[in-house]
Amino acid sequence: MMSRASLSILALLLGFSQALYLTQPEQEDFTSKILDVNHGSSEPLLEGDILLPGIKNALVCPDGSCFWKKSSNGLVEVPYTLSSVFSSSDNTVIANAMATFHNKTCIRFISRTNQSDYLSIESKDGCYSDVGKSGGAQVVSLSQLGCIYYGVVQHELNHALGFYHEHVRSDRDNYVTIKWNNIDPTMTSNFNLKNTNNLNTPYDYSSVMHYGRTAFSINGLDTITPIPDPSVKIGQRQELSNIDVRRINTLYKC
Repeated sequence: MMSRASLSILALLLGFSQALYLTQPEQEDFTSKILDVNHGSSEPLLEGDILLPGIKNALVCPDGSCFWKKSSNGLVEVPYTLSSVFSSSDNTVIANAMATFHNKTCIRFISRTNQSDYLSIESKDGCYSDVGKSGGAQVVSLSQLGCIYYGVVQHELNHALGFYHEHVRSDRDNYVTIKWNNIDPTMTSNFNLKNTNNLNTPYDYSSVMHYGRTAFSINGLDTITPIPDPSVKIGQRQELSNIDVRRINTLYKC
């Protein structure tokens, strides 16, 4: 028979594994989860999780209006409010996701006081965001029914900072093959190339902004296949990649 101490340790380990499950969708890449959660959303969404008219991209924004402004202390402060519907565990996941930006970049998500431009983080009908700063109360939706995961939160916050998905960057066709025949015909626009400033960084298969290989598939087969090595993993669900971090720091001159 197991001792009482052994049983206590086992219970602790089981609780820890359940906590990990709450922060990471283990059985699928998080982009599949985003698309599943957003299926049937009442919002018109570009590329599955970008609010329309989400056509501004901070990577190509000559007048700077879609950048969050840098403070005199050298930090880029992004004010936000958090809906009261989120539980304490939800708040912890969101705070931990923000902490990576704080630890690795000059971005600082700060509680809003009286700023006119800010992120309003709410639990609406999906996981979605604008691209870049759109002005006023800018909704970032993190539905409690599937969006409260570390990687998902980082993905949507990175949209709010001004980044599109990796699979639509201007030089994408040099690095992945789009399997148009496997894409739902009503969803092909989600693969249209964007005019992106790639900030002199390489194409990043490991980006938190890269969708999974079966995104928008009509038959379960690949819609995005890496080249020249089709076995390369894409659509990771862990956190900002090193290149994601470099891009943020380059874009915001951290």
